[in-house]
Amino acid sequence: MNKTKSVTLKHLLINKEKCIGIQFYTDKVIQALVKQLPSPKWSNEFSMVYLPNNKQNLDAIFKQFQGIAWVNTAHFFTNKPINTIGEKINVDWFRKRTVKPGYRSCPEEYLLKLELKKYANNTVKTYVACFEAFINYYKQHELLEINEELIRKYLQKLIQDGKSNSYINQAVNSVKFYYEVVLGMPNRFYSIERPRSENKLPKVISKEEVLAIINATNNIKHKCIVSLLYSAGLRRSELLNLKITDIDSNRMLIRVENSKGNKDRMTLLSKRLLEDLRVYFKEHKPKKWLIEGVSGARYAPSSVVKIIKSACKKARIARNVTPHILRHSFATHLLEAGTDLRYIQTLLGHSSSTTTELYTHVATNSFDNIKNPLDL
Repeated sequence: MNKTKSVTLKHLLINKEKCIGIQFYTDKVIQALVKQLPSPKWSNEFSMVYLPNNKQNLDAIFKQFQGIAWVNTAHFFTNKPINTIGEKINVDWFRKRTVKPGYRSCPEEYLLKLELKKYANNTVKTYVACFEAFINYYKQHELLEINEELIRKYLQKLIQDGKSNSYINQAVNSVKFYYEVVLGMPNRFYSIERPRSENKLPKVISKEEVLAIINATNNIKHKCIVSLLYSAGLRRSELLNLKITDIDSNRMLIRVENSKGNKDRMTLLSKRLLEDLRVYFKEHKPKKWLIEGVSGARYAPSSVVKIIKSACKKARIARNVTPHILRHSFATHLLEAGTDLRYIQTLLGHSSSTTTELYTHVATNSFDNIKNPLDL
């Protein structure tokens, strides 16, 4: 096969019909082969040849170019893994909501796909909220009529409204999820621009402040919750998904399963925390989850935030401390103590070292050898 010859397949929506777009550089051989395909048509809007999207036409394309040109399907097929997390997915409350007259609700197939893909509940809430805001902005349009130009105008409105880059990216994700995942058209809006990512430094508190918060908790369960977030560098969702069996007191490790990116990892178990956990076990006798709520249910995420806020108020810490700030503080304090960045990356479960390297910008030992010009 001549490797210099190739065609790229793309998803197109023409007159509300799914089509296979065939993109290629000008080549007499390719052009001749395309003309022999079943009833090829030209799209001025997309500047490429297209065929109705069905199995027969897709098979015909592969057969036509076999041994002559490489068929690039990177924009056509997707093999993204399904999110497998520990929590139970619940979208029924979206279905049972009472909405105002004229409000355009999220399509049922959208909710169903979120369920089947097992997206985290927080992600479900974000996607539905963002997508409903989008479709209600374009109430007068059928969903299949919305094109890239209209999406760009909507994103422009979000920018003018002062929405954050994070919110705009979530809006893009929610829209792409419908057209690319629900409707089965991967990379349908592949050319939609995203805002530049913001390189914000992680917010960190001192070890003294962490200990003050832990000591200001109301009871042993609350103390264990705050201690776990900090001493193991856990995300809030990871804390709530911990099972009793995830605590390995022999090896002084905590197993974190199905964390962000569907990854498992091991992190540290503090000796001081282990002593508190043993007291907590005797007092509360959890059955399945390490931190259990009422009647053995999973502990509520909002309750974790309330515990930290209450302890901060009691400890007279005015800063808005969140579960993630405790995680950031864990990483930063390890770095300041001389722990290798690669180990910290492993403990946090970061896929990229670039993410972990942000902590070098807030660690105090990065500045210890620098003399302030006012003090010279």
